[in-house]
Amino acid sequence: MFTSLPTLGVGLGFREPFRADVFLHRGQIDFLEITADHFFDGSSEKERELDLLAAHFTLIPHGLSLSLGSAEGVDISYVRKFAELVRRLKPPWWSDHIAFTRAGGVEIGHLSPLPFTREAVEVLCRNLAEVRQWIDAPLILENITYTVDIPGAEMSEVEFLTEVLERTDCGLLLDVTNLHTNATNHGYDLSAFLENLPWERVVQLHFVGGHQKDGILVDSHSQPTPPEVWSLLDTVIARAPVKGVILERDENLPEFEELLGELRQARSIGKKHGRWP
Repeated sequence: MFTSLPTLGVGLGFREPFRADVFLHRGQIDFLEITADHFFDGSSEKERELDLLAAHFTLIPHGLSLSLGSAEGVDISYVRKFAELVRRLKPPWWSDHIAFTRAGGVEIGHLSPLPFTREAVEVLCRNLAEVRQWIDAPLILENITYTVDIPGAEMSEVEFLTEVLERTDCGLLLDVTNLHTNATNHGYDLSAFLENLPWERVVQLHFVGGHQKDGILVDSHSQPTPPEVWSLLDTVIARAPVKGVILERDENLPEFEELLGELRQARSIGKKHGRWP
């Protein structure tokens, strides 16, 4: 299923502060990833913005609050909104996170990790089966960062990730910055992780830079992509059938030319490995 997906190339996570720059430099941006939640129950202005973006770019909707890991199940009202957006845009794929954002009916406001257990895999499978009754477009799941090792793990992170993808038949949105962050903070062997990754399921990548705080690497989307992440990006693109990469910059926004420079660097890596023209 994933080999038949179109190759999109190099894109940018859309943020309103650089809306004008996105249109001024359309020739250097192959596609955009939009935060789906920003367009649910949107104002007339957001509706017009979405139509304008869709008229000029392929848009990939990326969710923040599907909460696929919630033991209580998914919020069907949220799923319906997501389904309507997917029907409207007809994207080649859509994405969300291997995480939970809701517990006991309370929105906790951030992406929280799941325990690496078989029970958590079952919860994900059950919730994804429900979601697929509403959305039949290909879904890719993103790995997240975590600061605390949750007790009771029955498998490693990469084993858990592989089990989830294979049981649900989803693709992987591999955030290489998150991967670098977790390896740094938890001291695991990144090369061993990569050796056990289900490469054939890698569809899209995220990359950006974070910052250090109190000895912890924080995935803040606030800095230029560091050399270690560029190296990891190169390694992954060389090995996986990547269809597209997205630069995610949310904080400490630089001049747009700096972002374009990062897109050019990512484009050159993809060309080197024959992933896109």
